Amino acid sequence: MKGIIYTGGELTDLATLARLPTYLQAFLRAQNGVVAYFGGLHIRGCVAAPGWHALAQVWQGERALWRTYGELRKSDIPFGQDCVGNQFLLRGDAVLLLDTETGELADLDVDFKHFLFGAEKFPMDALGLEPLRTFQQAGGVLQPGQLLSLYPPLCLATNGRTAPASKAVPAARRLAWLASFYEQIKDLPDGQAVKLEPL
Repeated sequence: MKGIIYTGGELTDLATLARLPTYLQAFLRAQNGVVAYFGGLHIRGCVAAPGWHALAQVWQGERALWRTYGELRKSDIPFGQDCVGNQFLLRGDAVLLLDTETGELADLDVDFKHFLFGAEKFPMDALGLEPLRTFQQAGGVLQPGQLLSLYPPLCLATNGRTAPASKAVPAARRLAWLASFYEQIKDLPDGQAVKLEPL
């Protein structure tokens, strides 16, 4: 992996580690999660702290992703995320992508090993790095524990009335905002007007 800005420390959440498939356990034993591609990919670790890096929090904790997003199962493992907070999950051996704005779930037709291979070979496409590249070209830097907040959300048509903006925010705040946004729009018909507060 390129552009590594953070690697997880010691494995301190052995209970979560024991519940993972052997290939993910092996990856985390080698390096307990990582933030790579200058913030473009975060693979979570089995740790108690920092909270933003803890797999257990988004998998089984109070704010577990399956509690918000109806398409997810309790058994889906949210092992990582992209620069804007879309989630990479394992369902069996398949890697899925959760769009955290809309709740849509897509099968990426790869296993974990081939997901890592694709990210290494084609990071712009595999990880959706365009927002991060634009942010970096404007002088922005993502720190470990941060995600990009995009306003307006990508799923909204603004007819050019609102200039897109991005800023670095704590990951927990970004994920909470996305969950709240999803809850507001999930039952709305297409074309419905929405009023939003930026993060």
